[in-house]
Amino acid sequence: QEFVTVLVRDPRIQKEDSWHSYIDYEIFIHTNSICFTRKTSCVRRRFREFVWLRQRLQSNAVLIQLPELPSKTPFFNMNNPHHVDHRRQGLQEFLEKILQDALLLSDSRLHLFLQTQLSPEDMEACVSGQTKYSVADAIHSFASLNRRFPIEDEERKKGKNDADSDSESSSSGLGPSDDSISCGCKTSPASEES
Repeated sequence: QEFVTVLVRDPRIQKEDSWHSYIDYEIFIHTNSICFTRKTSCVRRRFREFVWLRQRLQSNAVLIQLPELPSKTPFFNMNNPHHVDHRRQGLQEFLEKILQDALLLSDSRLHLFLQTQLSPEDMEACVSGQTKYSVADAIHSFASLNRRFPIEDEERKKGKNDADSDSESSSSGLGPSDDSISCGCKTSPASEES
């Protein structure tokens, strides 16, 4: 049975400059779904990036009624733990509902949002073919830059050895390729958000 677990957690206040701050949240994904390039990932996103994602998903799936994001209230206080946690819960519920819809799961922007630290502009450029890298390349390269646990390298080597041992079927194009080998990927939050 396929599953997708998503957690929105660890809100942190980030300073943009001496006058402006914002909160970003860690998005942790663990899945065995064939829809995902990486089976485990972890990125940080801020509220306005969730707003962008919802708008893009809605414009590509006009017949689907997307779940709402938590409301952007003028009274939101980032120093109030209740406000921050209420927004965090709303963002998690939003992602949980989106990840249950097969049509939305086919949108590359969603995968870039969940599994890379690309900015919305870079995600758009990647999806529209204006970058030298593909969606899968972006996800793989983000994952390889943010590995934390040596066991993942062992799993990957084991997966490659399995593929190498079946060289006849690999050379025919029917065996497992590097893209089809699924190995866990735990990532650390990016040090800076673009």
